[in-house]
Amino acid sequence: MKRNTPQQVSSLQQTLPNVRNICILAHVDHGKTTLADALVASNGIISQRMAGKMRYMDSREDEQIRGITMKSSAISLLYNNDDKDYLINLIDSPGHVDFSSEVSTAVRLCDGALLMVDVVEGVCPQTHAVLRQAWLENIKPVLVLNKIDRLITELKFSSTEAYIHLQQILEQVNLLTNELYTSEAMGKTSAVADEWSESISGDAQSYDWTKLEDEEEDKNIFFSPDRGNVIFASALDSWGFTISHFAEMYSKKLGFSKNVLTKTIWGDYYVNMKTKSIQKGAQFKGKKPLFVQLVLDNIWSVYDAIFIKRDKDMIEKIQKTLSLKIAPRDACHNDARVQLQAHTSQWLPISKAVLSIVCDILPSPLQISEERTEKLMCNQAQRFDSLPKETQALKSDFLACNCGDDSPVIVFVSKMFPVDRKILPQNRQRPLTKEELQARREKAVQRHAERMSKLKLDEESINGTPIQDVNDTGQEEEHNDDDQVFIAFARIYSGTIKRGQTLYILGPKHNPATASYDIDPALSLKDLSSNQHITSFTVNNLYLFMGRELELMEEIPAGNILGIGGLEDHILKSATISSTIYCPAFTSMYFDALPIVRVAIEPKQASNMKAVTDGLKLLNQADPCVIVSVQETGEHVIITAGEVHLQRCIDDLQERYAKVEVSVSKPIVPFRETVTLPPKVDMVNEAIIDQNQPTKSNRLKQFEDDDEVKGEGIVEIFTPDKTCLIRIHCVPLPKAITELLVEHSDLLKALHKTSKTDDTENVLNSTAVQNLIDFKSKIENSFNQEHKSWKGACNQIWSFGPKKTGPNILLNRIPDYNRPSVWSCLDPATNSQTTFQDLDSCIINGFQMATFAGPMCEEPMHGVCFIIEKWEYLNSTSNRQVDDRCESSAAIPRKREVYGPLSGQIMSIVKDGCRKSFETQPQRLVAAMYKCEIQATADVLGKLYEVLGKRNGRVLSEEMKEGTQLFIVEATLPVVESFGFADIMRKRTSGLASPQLKFSHWEIIDVDPYWVPTTEEEYLHFGEKADSQNCALTYMNNVRKRKGLKVEEKMVEHGEKQRTLTRNK
Repeated sequence: MKRNTPQQVSSLQQTLPNVRNICILAHVDHGKTTLADALVASNGIISQRMAGKMRYMDSREDEQIRGITMKSSAISLLYNNDDKDYLINLIDSPGHVDFSSEVSTAVRLCDGALLMVDVVEGVCPQTHAVLRQAWLENIKPVLVLNKIDRLITELKFSSTEAYIHLQQILEQVNLLTNELYTSEAMGKTSAVADEWSESISGDAQSYDWTKLEDEEEDKNIFFSPDRGNVIFASALDSWGFTISHFAEMYSKKLGFSKNVLTKTIWGDYYVNMKTKSIQKGAQFKGKKPLFVQLVLDNIWSVYDAIFIKRDKDMIEKIQKTLSLKIAPRDACHNDARVQLQAHTSQWLPISKAVLSIVCDILPSPLQISEERTEKLMCNQAQRFDSLPKETQALKSDFLACNCGDDSPVIVFVSKMFPVDRKILPQNRQRPLTKEELQARREKAVQRHAERMSKLKLDEESINGTPIQDVNDTGQEEEHNDDDQVFIAFARIYSGTIKRGQTLYILGPKHNPATASYDIDPALSLKDLSSNQHITSFTVNNLYLFMGRELELMEEIPAGNILGIGGLEDHILKSATISSTIYCPAFTSMYFDALPIVRVAIEPKQASNMKAVTDGLKLLNQADPCVIVSVQETGEHVIITAGEVHLQRCIDDLQERYAKVEVSVSKPIVPFRETVTLPPKVDMVNEAIIDQNQPTKSNRLKQFEDDDEVKGEGIVEIFTPDKTCLIRIHCVPLPKAITELLVEHSDLLKALHKTSKTDDTENVLNSTAVQNLIDFKSKIENSFNQEHKSWKGACNQIWSFGPKKTGPNILLNRIPDYNRPSVWSCLDPATNSQTTFQDLDSCIINGFQMATFAGPMCEEPMHGVCFIIEKWEYLNSTSNRQVDDRCESSAAIPRKREVYGPLSGQIMSIVKDGCRKSFETQPQRLVAAMYKCEIQATADVLGKLYEVLGKRNGRVLSEEMKEGTQLFIVEATLPVVESFGFADIMRKRTSGLASPQLKFSHWEIIDVDPYWVPTTEEEYLHFGEKADSQNCALTYMNNVRKRKGLKVEEKMVEHGEKQRTLTRNK
């Protein structure tokens, strides 16, 4: 088969109804890249025999070594379906949880997806994640049930058992879809109900609640073979089919119509040969279902004859029956798998099954929905009609996907990825013409003549400048060939992008309402100020993706995926490109796995520091998920999603970007600090008799003589100039409240954004405002369900922290100070009458500083409530109105010279008071936790639990998969203990168990890091020194050492002079 040419692809790009943009989504090792190989082989780009072995879309060396995909890569394929030529832009995405950000960049550019599920492993954690990402981006999926061959070769299922197993897998996937649909439908229903209730009076009117369901029912959101959105396949053996394929085949033999067979092959139907009709109730009557009788029995027979028994007579019969022409070298091959692939790839070619469904079922760029368009143009918290009219007018261009010259150009760049300069099309070696060969020959003869003449003039010139110049030039050319260039991975939604065009690059914070066309074309990203978000550039190079290769294009119309060169200085990670500044910046992409693993980077040789700094900038630009930052200490830190992601980033930094050796610190894992209620039992599970007297530790004894400490968690503190007194009470937040704050952090950000403006209705849409109101009611109900001391706390909330969006609360319980709560911005009437006491913001700023760095190890606080119970000015009443700008008396300036302005003093004492009140409570560390899912056989469960126990893991559940010998173990594991966990697990279980780790939640480590034995039982059990391992103390000391804080530990105990004893001879 001939390979595609750029001219063929360019002509098909103009026919938008025949363009499909799709991606392949699945859990790791479920067969994505193998399927991509089969589809690529259908276009003659690779050999059919190499499909599944070459892993053509995995172009990185570490991808080939590890056998997993680490980046999204695209390729353009041609397919003829019903005498129509289709262009299919295919993106292969990773399945490993560490690279889920690459899935987000792929899903944003596509209209449809192939969701693959391994029928043996079933629905796995990343299956949940990728299906959720596809749902959030409003793209339509098609289900591919892959690796059916494993049911035959490994599990030894009969065809009937396999049919039941496939039904169960299909039900699991549909259950996931139903959960996503239900959550979205409930949100829409509540929004519609609110609008309806506002639009009517209290009369007896009704709303048709089934209307929304009827509208959504037509979407065919569930997977069912009779709907044509399920493919049964074995990508490794190169076969796949849909129900319609066998319906067409048997409609002629059995005499039934194709439509009837399509609806009845999958289901509880059987053929009644007496009445020659299809009837229901196969299971009840003990009959074989049609799917088993017509489909699976045939596939099982092929595998039995070729792969298991290797029956030559049966193989010849299969070839004659199916009219297969097998090459002699395949027929005589010793490997049964090769023979099987040769037969099945001709009988049921997987490329035909998949690509025909892609063309028939999945939408074209012209079928983009209004809902998705509005989601791209404005986020959920913003109203679409609040955008400028010019911006709203662009919606019609999105929906029409116009390619005309009059249409505005709108392009979204989802990521920047590096490419070696030497593989660019303009630098690729190509055959020379006769004229070029002749010109090179003449130049070579001329250079030779010049060199010979110089040799005759001076014999010393052999080692002189000319030869050195030639070598220097060659070295420079070789160096340039090794340089990395960045290509923008993008899709065009409107207009036609052409070489030579001048377009605008809109940053993520671009606001079309305040933008102007006064843009300096010489500015790049690094030249922009904090309030500038637009640069301009001229399009130089446009590329067509062809897997490992790129093809140069002159222009690309709307609805296609493309690469754009020359944007290194204008785009950091993602951006929007348009010919009009009224185009909004596209909403940010959803990332399922957030970066949490930190390491510090430094060069092994100090002279290479600049190379490392430049390399980190390139790494930050190339990876959509990595975060590169410089700490206050000067350390260069990178934050990644997991251990595998971290290793890839280090390898890229050393081999591609910095090209120098670097030293990597031990992983820096974030912790949180919190306080708890006094324990009811001691460390040996003995009940503490006096509950009012908390257990004393060395940490608490230092406050016994402190006059500022008035009780447990209560501190009264003066400003240094003794003019102001503040009383602070620290208590742990109820667990339900903390979980609500962590779960709805996005709503806290929207609330903080709203508090900055008085016009709430124009900033947030009605759904966002309603979500905030519901969020407030949830918090209020949770407070009311706790102890009576928490009643009314919701309306006393002064601020959240840290950064005004964290899971800590500042409460106002100051007598005679009715300060509006943080929710006042939701009520315009209350918000307009707000009155604040002078220096109110100083209390908030002190609280923010205290919660940002706690006293245990300078980590942020988590689940702590600080109550301001008193705020008094002790001197004359005039001091109550003191302000930093006030200099009416001579006494105040003198005090300020010593103590500074009163605002700074209040911030300082609030910060110190919060920390001190925190320290008088039982303190705990809060650790980041991974959710770990492991599939293993019963033989290695003991070793699996042993590894988990040594790493402080906790098993949540253990279930055996029906029909298999596999156990699915779910556990939690501290992130700090996860490094090297996967390698040790594989070694201890001989490769039979491989964990998948994903960040889950924050969990309190229920061990006091400052604990010392106090009772006789504790002394007896732990000894006087209590030097048994305290994991909380170990974690805390490690963090304090890393930050350069004081650590209380004994380095030497009972040190004596060393003696050397001579050995008796």
